[in-house]
Amino acid sequence: MDIITMYTEFLPLSCAEADARGWDRPDFVYVTGDAYVDHPSFGVAIISRVLEAEGFRVAILSQPDYKSCDAFREYGRPRLGFLVTAGNIDSMVAHYTVSKKRRSYDYYSPGGRMGLRPDRATIVYCNRIREAYGDVPIILGGLEASLRRLAHYDYWDDKVRRSILVDSRADLLTYGMGENILRRVAELLDRGVPIKKIHDVRGTVYLTSRDDKPHFDVGGEWDYDDLKADRRLYAEAFGVQYKNTDAVTGKALVEYYDNKMLVQNPPMPPLERDELDAVYALPYTRRPHPSYDSVGGVPAIAEVEMSITHNRGCFGGCNFCALAFHQGRTVRSRSIEAVGNEAKLITESPNFKGYINDIGGPTANFRYPACEKQKTQGVCANRKCLAPKPCPNLIADHSEYIELLRRVESLPKVKKVFIRSGIRFDYMLADKDESFFKKLVRDHVSGQLKVAPEHCSNAVLCEMGKPPIEVFERFKHRFFELTKSIGKEQYLVPYLMSSHPGSRLCDAVELALYLKKWGYSPEQVQDFYPTPGTASTVMYYTGIDPLTMKPVYCAHDYEEKRMQRALLQYSRPENAELVRRALELCHRTDLIGYGPDCLVKPRSGNGGSRPQRDAKSNKDAKSRSGKNQPSWHVNREASDRSRNRGHKKDSGRPITKDGRADKKSQAFSGKKAQASNDKNRGGYPHR
Repeated sequence: MDIITMYTEFLPLSCAEADARGWDRPDFVYVTGDAYVDHPSFGVAIISRVLEAEGFRVAILSQPDYKSCDAFREYGRPRLGFLVTAGNIDSMVAHYTVSKKRRSYDYYSPGGRMGLRPDRATIVYCNRIREAYGDVPIILGGLEASLRRLAHYDYWDDKVRRSILVDSRADLLTYGMGENILRRVAELLDRGVPIKKIHDVRGTVYLTSRDDKPHFDVGGEWDYDDLKADRRLYAEAFGVQYKNTDAVTGKALVEYYDNKMLVQNPPMPPLERDELDAVYALPYTRRPHPSYDSVGGVPAIAEVEMSITHNRGCFGGCNFCALAFHQGRTVRSRSIEAVGNEAKLITESPNFKGYINDIGGPTANFRYPACEKQKTQGVCANRKCLAPKPCPNLIADHSEYIELLRRVESLPKVKKVFIRSGIRFDYMLADKDESFFKKLVRDHVSGQLKVAPEHCSNAVLCEMGKPPIEVFERFKHRFFELTKSIGKEQYLVPYLMSSHPGSRLCDAVELALYLKKWGYSPEQVQDFYPTPGTASTVMYYTGIDPLTMKPVYCAHDYEEKRMQRALLQYSRPENAELVRRALELCHRTDLIGYGPDCLVKPRSGNGGSRPQRDAKSNKDAKSRSGKNQPSWHVNREASDRSRNRGHKKDSGRPITKDGRADKKSQAFSGKKAQASNDKNRGGYPHR
C-alpha cells in the first residue's frame, strides 16, 4: 500500500524556481488557464506529479499573459514539448453565464480575479506557443479539449465548430483521464519518436493526411462540412460517438477537414484500484502556490481542501452531464486503505477542524461498475443502468462504502464525515439493504442533504435521462421517516433545472405547482446550459434526441425561457407579470388569484375573485389529456415556444420533513455554490 505523504516543494512556477532546482531546461512546460494548486482535485497537479514520478521535469506556466508570446518564453524551449489546458473547466463556462453575461468572479484564479485567462484559452495559448517556438510539440488536455475533441455545437457562437485540435494547431489531443495516456506519450517522445508519428495511443486524437490508415478499427466517419450543414446528421454522429466512449467496445472515429483526416482513437482503459491508489499517493503539497497568498489565495481550494475523491466514472447517464464523454460510464474506486491514509493526512493539516467535508466523486455512492458484465463486455450501448428504471443486472451494494466511511470516522482527530457529492437516490433505493440509507441520515448529513430530482414532469425527466418523479417521492418519504426516527430535524435541498430540452411552458407550470405543494422557494435558479459533450446540448441545437433520434421540443425563445425560470420563483414580486403571462399562455388563469392554490395575484384593478378557466381551455384539456394527466399537461402539445439546455445550479430554503421551507437557513448560494457545482456537476476537476 502506498503511504500518502505531504510534500513541501511545489513544481517550478517560474524560471527562477527551475534554476533553483539546477535545471537547464524542463522536459515539459505545462500551460494552464488556472492558478497553480498542487492538490489531487486539480488536473494539472495530478498530471504533473505523475510525469514527475516517471522521472520527467515539469514546469508550470500558470495563467500567462496571452496578449503576446513573451510570457511563453519563460522557461525557454522545453526538451519534449508543451502541455496545454484551459483549466479545470471550459474557459467559456468559466467566463460566461447561461445568458452569455460576463461573470464577475473566477474561482480558479488568485483572489477570484477575472480576466487572467482568455476566452477559448486552449486555442489562444497554442497560437502564442507557435509564435514563440514554431514547430515545438504541443499536446492538449483538460476538460475543454476533451469535450471539444470532435466537431461540436458551440453555444456562444451558435454553430458547429471544428475540433479544437484543428483550430488550435496543436499536434496531439488527450481526452478523458490522462495519466496513462501522458505516460505513454512522454515515453515515446523521450525515445525520440516524432509527435507526428504517434498514432497508436488510446485516448488520443491526431490529425493526419486524408489517405492515411487509422491504427484501430473505425466505428464511424463524417465530413465536417456535412456535419455543420445537416443537423440530423450531426445528431446521428453524436449518438455514434456516445456509444464509443467505452474502453472495452469503443472504436476509432474519423472526421474529414478538407485534405486532412482527424482520428479519435478508442478510449484508454480506466485506472484500476492499485493505479488510482498510486496516483493519489503522490507527494502533493495539497495547497495553492504561496505566491498567491498576498491576494487571498485561490478560492476553489475551499471546497476540496478537506474533501476526498474515492471514485471515478459514473453510470448514472444523465443526458445533461458531460461525465460519460470525459470520464466514461464505468466506475472505478480507490481502496479503503488509500482513502484512510489520505484522511489521516488531512487531519494533520493546520487548517483541519475535525470535519471531513466530503468523501465522494462524480457520484458519491458508486464504488464499482454497475454490473459484472461491464468489466469484460463494456457498458450497454443502447440502454442506461438506472433510468427509466434500474437494469435487472444492476448490483446495488453500499457495504464497502459503509466500511470506508467507518474507517475514516475512526481516526482520532475526526469529529464528523459529511457526504456532499451527489447521491443517486435511485441507486440507493435499489439496494435492498437499508444500512447505508440509515447511516447517511444518521451520520453524514450536515443538516441539509443536496439531492437532484431536477424536475417533476416525467416527460422532461425522460429527456434528462432521470428516473420518474415517483422514485424521488419514495426517497423523500423514507428520508423524513428515518430522520424522524432518530429525533433529528434535517432538510432536503433539491437541484432543479429550467428550460431543459423537452420542457414546455406547461411543464414549468407543473413544476411551480409541485414546489408550491412542497412549500419550497428556490433562492437561486439557472436555466439549462448547453455545454459541449452532452446529449442535451445536441437536443438543444438539433431538436433531436441523439440517443433515440426522436424529435424533442426545445425552448429557444428568450421570453419563454424567462417565463419558465420565473415560474420556479413564482412568489417573487418581480416575477409576477412573467408568471401571469405564462399562465395565460397555458390557459391556466385559474392559478391567478388569491386562493390557496393560486401561484400569483391578479393584476391590480382586476378584482379579488379567482378567474376561471375558459370553456375552450376545458374542452382542449378533455380532448388531449390522458385519464390521470394533470389538466395543464395538455399544453405540452399546444405550446409553440422554444428553449434551452443544461448544467444547473439551484439553492434555496431547504425542505423540512413536513414539506415546508426552512426559514432559519438557506442552502449553498452565491459564490460558494458555483465552486461546489463546478466540482460535482459536470466540470469535474481532472484532466
